[in-house]
Amino acid sequence: RRTMVSCESGEIIRMFDDAFSNLTDITPCFRPLELSDEIDELNEYIQENINTGVYKCGFAKSQEDYERAFDALFSALDAMETRLSKQRYLHGTEITETDWRLFPTLVRFDPVYYVHFKTNKYRIEDYPNLSNYLRDLYQKPGVAKTIDIEETKLHYYYTHDFINPTRFVPKGPILDWSRAHDRERFEN
Repeated sequence: RRTMVSCESGEIIRMFDDAFSNLTDITPCFRPLELSDEIDELNEYIQENINTGVYKCGFAKSQEDYERAFDALFSALDAMETRLSKQRYLHGTEITETDWRLFPTLVRFDPVYYVHFKTNKYRIEDYPNLSNYLRDLYQKPGVAKTIDIEETKLHYYYTHDFINPTRFVPKGPILDWSRAHDRERFEN
């Protein structure tokens, strides 16, 4: 119909589970019914503290607001690191919508948020489980070709002139999300 269905990523991922299932024989289920309550709860926690948390740091209007957001962000990242030390994905052995909702923030974290939004306590690369998990998701078929980190950096560093008035775009960091990860260890 050439009509926009939605621009809300949370709605779109749920549409792939059922609204468009008749158009393909691929039937991913990113929100299994038996996990729906747990998925909704963790989605809300991640959205509030991580996905939006980086923006709360970057756009804070006071030192106190920044520090509160910073502490909440890293508390949540620490919690995800612990959770991922026990299982391959956020809800166990299968990828769910929660994993795909967290992924964009993780993939942008080291090249953008760490410096630009001053979320510089740790890089994702400094978290053994989160960094391996990020590489695991990045290496799923078709995912890497959707990531253009140079374009992402250009967007953030150039469009937020109130944060980066010079609009300089950093050359680094050097990232290799195609290197090995250890997430298969949870399959047994």
